[in-house]
Amino acid sequence: MNYKINDDVFSVFPKLETERLLLIEFVKSDSEELFKMRSDERVLKYLDRDLHKSVTESELMIEGMIKSYNSKEGINWIIRKKNTLDVIGYIGYWRMKKEDVRAEIGYAMKPEFWGNGYMKEALSKVIDFGFNQFCLHSIEANVNPENANSIKLLEKLGFKKEAYFREDYFYNGKFLDTAIYSLLETDR
Repeated sequence: MNYKINDDVFSVFPKLETERLLLIEFVKSDSEELFKMRSDERVLKYLDRDLHKSVTESELMIEGMIKSYNSKEGINWIIRKKNTLDVIGYIGYWRMKKEDVRAEIGYAMKPEFWGNGYMKEALSKVIDFGFNQFCLHSIEANVNPENANSIKLLEKLGFKKEAYFREDYFYNGKFLDTAIYSLLETDR
């Protein structure tokens, strides 16, 4: 069988819809909402990234996501509640390994929406998209091992721990461990 990522996905940005959510393309005007997430210590606690100090940093992040999509290297959606259009989070395939037909998934959500099953709903839809439209063979999640909620979510959706790297990531003056989870198209 000839495995290959379906680059046709990059011709028109895919809008995804679930029972309660809309997953749509980021635009520059979403920078205020992204800033609310990326400047919140609770959201970034396990992402091991610096807090955004200005909306400009969030604008630059969105520009990077748009560039990543245009260069067929990644795809990221902003998550909105369908009934109110409130921005509640974001999700996407951050890193593509086209030669391995594999992509790394990442996501974050505003704390006021935690515990309502929204991320499970969004992640399920993005996984389906990854296997059925993108034609991925596997999806990877790079997780801080202390992020029990994210690990629990991934495991509920069938992800398996693939690797545990001790002190492989240097951030904020210290070495951190990394857990890698994956889901194969044959696991579903």
